[in-house]
Amino acid sequence: MCDVKGSAFVPRRQRAHSDKASGGHQGRTAPDTDRGMPSGPAQSQLRLQVLRQHLDPPVAAVPAELDRLPCSVTEISQLTGQLLKGQVAIITGSGQGLGAAAAELFALHGAKIVVSDLDAQKAEQVADRIRSNGGEAHAISGDVTADDFPERLATGTVKQFGKIDILVNNAGFTWDGVIHRISKKQWDSILAVHITAPFRIIQAVAPYMREAAKKEIDSTDKAQPRTIINVSSTVGVHGNIGQANYSAAKAAVIGLTKTVAKEWGPFNVRCNAVTYGFIDTRLTQGKEAGKTIEVGGQKVTLGIPGGDMAAAAAAEMMIPLKRIGTPAEAAGAMLALASPLCAFVTGQSLEVTGGANM
Repeated sequence: MCDVKGSAFVPRRQRAHSDKASGGHQGRTAPDTDRGMPSGPAQSQLRLQVLRQHLDPPVAAVPAELDRLPCSVTEISQLTGQLLKGQVAIITGSGQGLGAAAAELFALHGAKIVVSDLDAQKAEQVADRIRSNGGEAHAISGDVTADDFPERLATGTVKQFGKIDILVNNAGFTWDGVIHRISKKQWDSILAVHITAPFRIIQAVAPYMREAAKKEIDSTDKAQPRTIINVSSTVGVHGNIGQANYSAAKAAVIGLTKTVAKEWGPFNVRCNAVTYGFIDTRLTQGKEAGKTIEVGGQKVTLGIPGGDMAAAAAAEMMIPLKRIGTPAEAAGAMLALASPLCAFVTGQSLEVTGGANM
């Protein structure tokens, strides 16, 4: 457990009453009812009051209410402040789905967001939502695989916000086919968007991450923390029928992540991957929904056959939590890795799967 003071996280001081003094935990059982406790806004205020008492030790005792009332995300945010306050984050593929969820969540935690998407209208819509909620956002649309896009994205971000603290390589799509039928165009397109584009974008932000850190080290002997998050998939770890191209690309993302972590770690740049399982996005919904993307003038249908039934079957057979993940939950993993909570975590691949593939 941790206590929070401002934006710095420090270990919680031991409870004032020791196990020896209290006889340990023998005979102590969690209450099975909230009878007599306030509800609604009053309950929320009590939670905050109880928790605030524990931010400034010494503490005479730990009230039973602390164990009886779980904290909501909003309440934790009120106590911890904004995890990404003042930071500038680029999120590719953030016009919809989990990218949009990440953009809005990062903005809620104080980050200035560059919303990047192939669909200019959707990118602007997400940026507008962030601004309407009091955040700062700027849309830079375009194809991540285009030769000029990585440089345009990096320089556009710095022109708008002055720096780059966080890069999330999230853009991508699927174009499935069994091995003996995958065309060269299918293979090349998927590798281009999922591994070549992230690599080139990382190169493009190097002057504003790695080189900026070098200058900071030269002048102050310490570099500001920066982080890169690459989106991978469990398909890149375990493979999947009909997705040789996607599997190869997502496996490569993990290798790229570890290499960046080793090369840029001395400059206080962390790099991690998020390895997603079944998340409710257009890539896992049914092909019958008719969602498409245009690749080189060709329309590619997204999703999987019988998406809803497949999701239900996957949840029942493979996922211990018995459901698929939501974009908001997927975004939460990105936030954790981008935040100071994971300041000593780099070169890792965080599986977000609801327990599947254990």
